[in-house]
Amino acid sequence: MSLRIVFMGTPEFAVPSLQILVENGYDVAGVVTATDKRGGRGKKQLLESAMKKYAVSQGIPVLQPEKLKDPSFIENLRKLNANLFVVVAFRMLPEIVWSMPEYGTFNLHGSLLPKYRGAAPINWAVINGEQETGVTSFFIKQEIDTGDLILQEKMPIGENETAGEVHDRMMELGARVVLKTVQAIEKGDYTLKKQDDSLATKAPKIFHDTCEIDFNRPTQQVHDFIRGLSPYPAAWTTLDGKELKIFRTTKEITAHEHPPGAFLADNKDWLKIATADGFVHVHELQLEGRRRMSTADFLNGYSF
Repeated sequence: MSLRIVFMGTPEFAVPSLQILVENGYDVAGVVTATDKRGGRGKKQLLESAMKKYAVSQGIPVLQPEKLKDPSFIENLRKLNANLFVVVAFRMLPEIVWSMPEYGTFNLHGSLLPKYRGAAPINWAVINGEQETGVTSFFIKQEIDTGDLILQEKMPIGENETAGEVHDRMMELGARVVLKTVQAIEKGDYTLKKQDDSLATKAPKIFHDTCEIDFNRPTQQVHDFIRGLSPYPAAWTTLDGKELKIFRTTKEITAHEHPPGAFLADNKDWLKIATADGFVHVHELQLEGRRRMSTADFLNGYSF
C-alpha cells in the first residue's frame, strides 16, 4: 500500500506530528490549516499559523479555507489525490471532507478516549487532579471524538505540573503515536476498538469568566484549578480591584483561622492565599497592566 497524505492542523502542537511524517519519508501531498489572522501592534501584521510556516519551509502545498464546505476547497482537496487524511488540533470536519480518502481520516486527541471528549482535554485532566492522561488516535465519524480507537498511549501528570507543561510533553508523544498509526494503516496491521460511551467524560471549551478562583474550595482543588489553566487562559482573582492572574502554586494543607481568599505575605519572598483547609503558595503571577513575574519580583514593588 502506498500512502499519500493530507495533514490538517493549525497550532504548534500539530507541527511535530507533521514533521515526523516528513522526516520518515511519507508523501505529504498538502496541508490544510487556518487562514492567516491579523495581530501584533494595532493588528496590522498578518500572522501565519505554526503549521503553515513549517509546511512552506518544506515546500508542501497549503490550503487555507474559510469554510470547509466551500466547493472550491473541496475541489482543490480532491485534486491532491490523497488516500489518507491526518488531523491534529484542527476544527470539526464536515462528512464531505472526512469521508473523502480511501483509507479514512484519523484524528489525534489529547486524552485517553472516551475520557475528556471535547476542546480542552489537557486543561480538564489537570483541573480534575488526574495522575495520568495520554493520546488517542481514532477514525473520525460524525459525532465529535466518538470514532473507533486505533492506538492509545499513556503518560503521567506530575502533582505540580501545569497544563502547559503537559501540553509540551504530549506534543512529542502525540507525534510518535501519529507515526505509529500511519505505519499501522500502511501495513493494515491494526484492530479497531469501539469506545464505551458509558465511560465518556467531557472537556468543554474554557472561557475567561469560569477561570475565577474559588478559594472556598479545598487546597488541592484550588491548586489543581490554577495549574490546569496555566499558562492559558490563566486562573485569576482580584487584588485592589484589578485582575490578578496566578500561574504557579504549591499547596500547604493545614488548619488556620483566616477567611478563604485572604492574602498573607512577608513582603519580600513569599505570598500565600488562604483556602478552605490550608493555603496555596503563589510562585508566579501577573497583575493587570503588568508583566508576568515571580512572587519575589512582584513583592519588590508591592506591599501588602
